[in-house]
Amino acid sequence: MRSSNPVFSRRGFSRDNGYAGFNAQQQAGGPAAGTNPYATNPYATNPYATNPYAQPDVQQGTGLQAPARPGAMTIDDVVSRTAITLGTVFVTAALAWFLLPVDPANLNKSYGIAIGAALVAFVLAMVQSFKRKPAPALILAYAAFEGVFLGVISSAVTTYVAAGAVPQAVLGTMSVFAGVLIAYKMRWIRVTRRFYGFVMAAAIGFVLLMAVNMLFAVFGGGDGLGFRSGGLGILFGVIGIILGACFLALDFKQVEDGVTYGAPREESWLAAFGLTMTLVWIYLEFLRLVAIFSGDD
Repeated sequence: MRSSNPVFSRRGFSRDNGYAGFNAQQQAGGPAAGTNPYATNPYATNPYATNPYAQPDVQQGTGLQAPARPGAMTIDDVVSRTAITLGTVFVTAALAWFLLPVDPANLNKSYGIAIGAALVAFVLAMVQSFKRKPAPALILAYAAFEGVFLGVISSAVTTYVAAGAVPQAVLGTMSVFAGVLIAYKMRWIRVTRRFYGFVMAAAIGFVLLMAVNMLFAVFGGGDGLGFRSGGLGILFGVIGIILGACFLALDFKQVEDGVTYGAPREESWLAAFGLTMTLVWIYLEFLRLVAIFSGDD
């Protein structure tokens, strides 16, 4: 991940804290970026305007007016697209739960379906991440396959570990989301360049460590290096949830700045995509913690 999620990596922002910069050059003839926090807004339609949203007043011939930019992203757009994406995850997860029950006599088949769905979802996520524009069909396809993966894994944990694992994981995920949102709105969390760099460095290290642990588990058997079971599993599960919370803060910053800068409405699909990826991450970490506390390796 190159930002809070891969989909945001090419869409950094340069607001009052100097966080990234939308990768856009300064507007021709505009004021210096240090004096105008919106000077690098890539969506400004008049490169000579001090206000990046201002348009020439063609009737008066002089002066500027700043009407609302048509087709700009709003919070309602982000909320609706996120609801659609998460709804797709929920529906396909429920279908996988009931139509693909975990068979004790053939666990390999069930886990094979889950792994296959996860791989397809990963490929779709990477394809979308490198596209210049969001593709709603691609994002919803990712959500559908991610839902199949979550449905099978959740069913397995519920069947073999704890009957209440899924409600606990969902409640934990919702609590983290609400807590980070409140903290962000109250400005208890300030997303700065230093914060961004720390989170990304920690995330890269975490992902690489988990990948090494998985390789040891696949080729060496057992729990690999033991980072996902026992006491170490609890520690790294908590670290994973904290990283997920940090990603949410980065996501909220991206959404806030996108609305402030008048990003195109289609960008709301990318916001929904990023938020969905983060929430799935947090849910899986909670699910693993529940499994560990319930005595599962």
